[in-house]
Amino acid sequence: MSVTAPRGFRAAGVAAGLKPDGARDVAVVVNDGPSRAAAAVFTANRVKAAPVLWSQQVAKGGRARAVVVNSGGANACTGPPGFQDTHATAERAAHALGDSAAEVLVCSTGLIGERLPMPELLGGVDLAVAEAARDGGLAAADAIRTTDTVAKIAFRRGSGYTVGGMAKGAGMLAPALATMICVLTTDAELTSEQCDRLLRAATARTFDRVDADGCMSTNDTVVLMAGGAAGTAPDEEEFAALLTQVCDDLAGQLIADAEGATKAIAVEVVGAADEEDALLAARAVAGNALFKCAVFGEDPNWGRVLAAVGTTAAAFDPDELNVAINGVWVCRKGAVGDDRSKVDLSGRDVSVTVDLSAGGAAATVRTTDLTTAYVHENSAYSS
Repeated sequence: MSVTAPRGFRAAGVAAGLKPDGARDVAVVVNDGPSRAAAAVFTANRVKAAPVLWSQQVAKGGRARAVVVNSGGANACTGPPGFQDTHATAERAAHALGDSAAEVLVCSTGLIGERLPMPELLGGVDLAVAEAARDGGLAAADAIRTTDTVAKIAFRRGSGYTVGGMAKGAGMLAPALATMICVLTTDAELTSEQCDRLLRAATARTFDRVDADGCMSTNDTVVLMAGGAAGTAPDEEEFAALLTQVCDDLAGQLIADAEGATKAIAVEVVGAADEEDALLAARAVAGNALFKCAVFGEDPNWGRVLAAVGTTAAAFDPDELNVAINGVWVCRKGAVGDDRSKVDLSGRDVSVTVDLSAGGAAATVRTTDLTTAYVHENSAYSS
């Protein structure tokens, strides 16, 4: 029930030897059509990995036969040789499929600054294409994991069609896609223009609103392939809703599995003058290290929230701000509200609501607490 939930898609995940522990590390998702409409969105980081640069060119064509994803190495900051490695990867997959490299997207994830072991990777591509099957979605989702502790998959069924997806991401989760790789599939009939427009709208409301640690990666890629095997031209509104639901499901799984996190925090800003203001304020709170440390210590420190909101250009009157933590309005009218001892932060899920009292717009950003385990994971060894 992953990328192969829609008809017309095959996938596989194999161990090629890129990871020292022998775990799966190469995945393919193959679109058997009849359509090859596709679109992709990428990291906003100006330092882009070789596979991102390659896949951006492929995405411009609006068609995709397959996506190859490897973990065990990001192939980022590897210069022209790294780009040649990506090209060779696409060529190898295309040859195995009897197709064109111009319709093969490539994604890589892992340590930055090291070239991939190409004999192992190309052998893995051959094996993955040979093993690609309708029941290979879970193995593919497993193969793209880095520090992820679990595979991340989701699907939704519409009126005569299905939307499926898999994703990876546990660290460097920040706006501009979070730090992630995601492959989405559908057997609905869509044009490449529809794929592009609907994918951008869905990611803007989901993956772009995940911020675990404020760190943007070099490899972020989200791909949507529409194979058309269902023979159904969907109602756009329904499809947009289902695609957003799949992306939102995966975004929630990213936060749930974030490195070292003990809390999954939803920062909702309401009463904003417009959605842009709501996002500004929500991002400020979600990215505030002091606030995140307070939540780790189970301290309902609403002062950290107000201080973070105050750094933004959002429209509000400081004396009209209200803050609730897990449903307790600990701040009213910019001052002390209900007794903060009523706030129970012992559970994993934490909700923070900020009322700007300036309008009717709202937005939510997902984040996590800042923990000693996160610091250890990102300081004890290269990741």
